[in-house]
Amino acid sequence: MPITQGFRQLVDAAMQEVTTYSVAEVQARLGQPDVLIVDIRDVRELAGGTVTGALHAPRGMLEFWVDPASPYFKKVFADESKEYILFCGAGWRSALACKTLQDMGMNNVAHIDGGYADWVKAGAPTETLEQRLEKKK
Repeated sequence: MPITQGFRQLVDAAMQEVTTYSVAEVQARLGQPDVLIVDIRDVRELAGGTVTGALHAPRGMLEFWVDPASPYFKKVFADESKEYILFCGAGWRSALACKTLQDMGMNNVAHIDGGYADWVKAGAPTETLEQRLEKKK
């Protein structure tokens, strides 16, 4: 069966409907109490680090973690006073995820243009999993 709409078309369509921030815009808001940065990458991608202070919510579980009717619901997603800013590796998955969360009724969601690759390229703050674990001690 031929693909009638490729990933690029889906991403481009999502980008027309979601809020997209530059790395600099998000970096300026780091640490603000009304913002939660959400890393939706696969757990295997975390070996290369993550945005400092980001919550990890794997793309494959995101809808389940956000929906209060789901047995996998995470209360961290119930705070309507927060803006949830998603990122992935390049900004494609996060655009699609943002669109899906909007379709579910969330209007307080956005994503980072260029994803983690652009975040690192810009020299924005990152942390390794080891550094994160040290902070929790």
